[in-house]
Amino acid sequence: MKALIYEGPKQMHIREAERPEPAEEEVLIRVVYSGICGSELSGYLGHNALRQPPLIFGHEFAGTIEAIGERAARQTTLSAGQRVTGNPLVTCGLCSYCLAGRQQLCTSRKLLSAALPGSNAEWVKLPARFVYPLPDHVPFTQGALAEPLACGVRAAELAAPRPGDRAIVFGLGPIGLFVIQALQVYGVETIYAVDLHRERLDMAEELGAKPIDPKAGDVAAEVRAGGALGVEIAVDAVGSGITRRQCAELTAPGGKVVFTGLHEAESPLPVNVMIRNEITGFGSFAYSAANFETALRLLAEGKAGFPEDWLAEAPLEEGAFWYEKLLGNPGKVAKVLLRP
Repeated sequence: MKALIYEGPKQMHIREAERPEPAEEEVLIRVVYSGICGSELSGYLGHNALRQPPLIFGHEFAGTIEAIGERAARQTTLSAGQRVTGNPLVTCGLCSYCLAGRQQLCTSRKLLSAALPGSNAEWVKLPARFVYPLPDHVPFTQGALAEPLACGVRAAELAAPRPGDRAIVFGLGPIGLFVIQALQVYGVETIYAVDLHRERLDMAEELGAKPIDPKAGDVAAEVRAGGALGVEIAVDAVGSGITRRQCAELTAPGGKVVFTGLHEAESPLPVNVMIRNEITGFGSFAYSAANFETALRLLAEGKAGFPEDWLAEAPLEEGAFWYEKLLGNPGKVAKVLLRP
């Protein structure tokens, strides 16, 4: 099959690869769209130890079932030709974390595009229990967004908004934009959105958030206008030292900070401020199976997703170009979807 293969830092090439064969409990999926994730950009640069060449990237996808393993065919209602997406976080299902519904903490977890071959190819395989049917009215383009939306759902779940809460989101890549949508589903009406790129601020504003350009204005002054002590919820979807610190500093006493960006491994925080203000900090990693199913439901109900004009569709052969372009400012593009 045709595949886009990572062969070293900034080395991404189209190659012929062995078509995967599904085991008894697995499903083979013909990929229609495969998204590019921010974590894969760090892998592309050689900054992610989990992604070792040669490797097929891609874990946000939608497609149709090509073949089903014998056991999967007996134990599920999945069928050949069915429109599907998949949860790429393959977990054991037996450990205490999995049994408690916290599958993202499974110590045996394996992610497509890291420990397992990903979806930047004509076909990808996945255990049947991680494959989800797509309703007929949900386009493949939106189905491929279920995985990053699930990350936003998890961050909002940890924030646990209460009536009247205000929020701020730093970083308006796909995860940040989906955090905004997930918080809105929870009923948060006032959400400040911070990013360095004008196009991303425009997208957040279209979603109903209040954009703040830190290069042009004082983020703290705007958040605290009218005497407010800060926001009740702050989400860092960047992962830099400065944005993590700003989240903690802009959170009102008794509020919550959710850290989901992974850009820097370590950063200083104003811990004494957090202690004195009883600010709760959460790490938000990936999503549970329930979060993934919630994301699919929100897509099906039209309560989340990206407008089609925010999506850049490109053939798999242009994948290397888009990995490079996404390292800079791609313009008003929320997600790049590759077509094998």
